[in-house]
Amino acid sequence: MMAGVAEGTSRITGLLEGEDVLDTARAIGALGADVERIGHGEWRVGGVGPAGFRSPRGDLDFGNSGTGVRLMMGLIGGHDVSVRCVGDASLSARPMERVLKPLREMGVRADTAPGGTLPVRLTGGNLKAIRYAPPEASAQVKSAILLAGLRASGVTVVEEREATRDHTERMLRAFGVTVGVEQRADAGPIVSLRGGQELVGMEAAVAGDPSSAAFAIAAGLIAGEGEVAVSGILDNATRTGLFDAIAEMGGDIRREPDGQATGEDTARVTVHASRMKGVRLDPALVPSMIDELPIFAVLAAFAEGDTYVTGAAELRVKESDRIKAICAMLSVNGVGVEELPDGFIVHGMGPRGVPGDGLVEARHDHRIAMSALVMGSAAREPVAVDNVTMIATSYPGFFGHMADLGADMTRAGEPGPP
Repeated sequence: MMAGVAEGTSRITGLLEGEDVLDTARAIGALGADVERIGHGEWRVGGVGPAGFRSPRGDLDFGNSGTGVRLMMGLIGGHDVSVRCVGDASLSARPMERVLKPLREMGVRADTAPGGTLPVRLTGGNLKAIRYAPPEASAQVKSAILLAGLRASGVTVVEEREATRDHTERMLRAFGVTVGVEQRADAGPIVSLRGGQELVGMEAAVAGDPSSAAFAIAAGLIAGEGEVAVSGILDNATRTGLFDAIAEMGGDIRREPDGQATGEDTARVTVHASRMKGVRLDPALVPSMIDELPIFAVLAAFAEGDTYVTGAAELRVKESDRIKAICAMLSVNGVGVEELPDGFIVHGMGPRGVPGDGLVEARHDHRIAMSALVMGSAAREPVAVDNVTMIATSYPGFFGHMADLGADMTRAGEPGPP
């Protein structure tokens, strides 16, 4: 996204080529940027610079990517263009008004389907800066506002109730934009950005995705023996709550510095098979591991004792209602679980204690599908998933990496991985 609006050419390496990223790349190209894949995980992007985006010839289809469409609506909002954003059935059921409300205050014109969902017709240009305090902790809302603020008149300010992921701020700085961050003791930071700043093309290395790494890490912890090491992983406190939670459960986890990538620290994370205990997850950790809560629930199932998760109401509006999906995934495989309005309680069954032998309804949710399959790698009986095609949206290498670790994942009736 940022290379697409920068002045000059950027070369991106280490890109995770999931469908979400590819859909976003296609959208950037349709808006006038010169986007070219030149190798595995290696892309060249010629940005539009001060000239800005042009209106695309057709709809911008974001597939299953909630982050892609919400951030792009902010980025598009600052340009004198008209677009129609669409997505698949799952994305088209997800709320968009939390992003569109502040964007409208800035001057973006946006019409949605009934209920505030996709498709969204968006017309941008001539924006004014705002000062906005999102009612919920959301890095997507903050990022959309900041990206719109790049071409707004004045200083755009976002007052966060609590700290959220700060990748946008870091990436903007790497592309040459000045971003102010004022830390507060009693609330989240205040983030500010003056409009009119130009991004400059650059060499951009992408750190490894901790949300993807979480599945290999979890598999190693519940395997019963051996160790798993994952290198080059993003090491950012707004994303590594799972690592802290694992340590609290008694998991054998070690994190070592492993360099930097475009303004972000990276780490090598090593885990050994561990006996873990149930915990009361600190709600303050939830924002930094919101996408990892499905695989965390699997770890809790193999722990001894009960694990309590609260403060996670955001899970209700992910690719699925993830609270319901998590509870169903565990229950159908013999794990005791209680659904809460903003979380769940897992009654852990200890190492090798999960019965398995259940068929999990993925509900078009890639993280539920992958979590269920990792659970099956250590359950007493195999675990089946009704649909795995959506895994490619975020982690196309999942099955290959699980095979490298020795997991036996096959499509029903066929040899080899799905």
